[in-house]
Amino acid sequence: MTSRTPLARPRPAPQPQSPPPRITRLRALRLSPPGGRPALSVRWDPRATAVCLALLLAAAATGVWTLTTGDFRIPVPDVLRVLAGDGNPAYTFIVEELRLPRLLTALLTGSALGLSGALFQNVARNPLGSPDVIGFTVGSATGALVTILVLSAGTASVAAGSVTGCAVTGAAVYLLAWRGGAATFRLVLVGIGVSALLSSANAYLIAKASFTDAQSAQVWLTGSLNGRGWQHVGTMTAALAVLAPAALLLARPLRMLEMGEDTASALGVRTERVKAAALVVGLGLTALATAVAGPVPFIALVAPQVVRRLTRSPGPNLAPSAVLGALLLAASDLAAQRMLAPTQLPVGVLTGVVGGCYLVYVLARQWRAGQG
Repeated sequence: MTSRTPLARPRPAPQPQSPPPRITRLRALRLSPPGGRPALSVRWDPRATAVCLALLLAAAATGVWTLTTGDFRIPVPDVLRVLAGDGNPAYTFIVEELRLPRLLTALLTGSALGLSGALFQNVARNPLGSPDVIGFTVGSATGALVTILVLSAGTASVAAGSVTGCAVTGAAVYLLAWRGGAATFRLVLVGIGVSALLSSANAYLIAKASFTDAQSAQVWLTGSLNGRGWQHVGTMTAALAVLAPAALLLARPLRMLEMGEDTASALGVRTERVKAAALVVGLGLTALATAVAGPVPFIALVAPQVVRRLTRSPGPNLAPSAVLGALLLAASDLAAQRMLAPTQLPVGVLTGVVGGCYLVYVLARQWRAGQG
């Protein structure tokens, strides 16, 4: 009797494995306070942190370069001595009274615009959800124009009118977009319609004004940092001291909102309250930045999108957006001062060029992707 040896089954050929999807690495920092309390866990993204530090260094270099240039050039070591409080009296006057206030105003205003743009785009979940696209900046300009051309008020009243116009516009857009909740696509569509309506009102106010008033109003509408002093630095410092921490507190619920409102609600996020709070904080930042520097275009639109491409991380990216907004506005103001020196251009002209170039780049990239 012959024994049969069982045949070995052939092993299946190994299948090629697809590369794992890219996952953003998050580090966890655990702090254990004394007393047996639970540890505090803080997550941070190494790439986003590196991008933020690189942008800070670039902004600092731009600031030092700005303080050295002008009709009277000052060497970098002398500028650093002035900033350290041990400089030549002549250099000290030029830096601290003429150049430093304008630079700090540009940095603080750019930070406010970048931060507000990140908030609005995250709430709207749309790259066009920027305050200068959905009408908030235009509404702020309308309030200022009414104060300048109709009431003939002073500088302080112009700032108050700008803040009031932005607040009224934001409330109108939010209420018109409300249908049992402020849907994101309705916020953008209603905002674009309100922006077009207010732009027509602004053109009518300028057309009916006298030549002198219309000229000054048009310069303000372009966005300018000419003649900015320490009082403007104080205004923006106080605004960021109050509103920036409030924005950072909203970072976690806004990140959860990116998963969808239903998922965020299931995780305990009160979606409408978070969106309303983000809109209020963003409106405050936009209104005060516009009151100080005028309706500077494209900073709030471009900064959050560029930061998202650099960090490649989800979430609102609030801190990097604020730093990039400061860098963009400071660099644009430097170019506005020195490009046609001694003539100084309004900074809004340069930010418009930067924003236009960025939009052309995005459209060209999308067209190439569609062709491929």
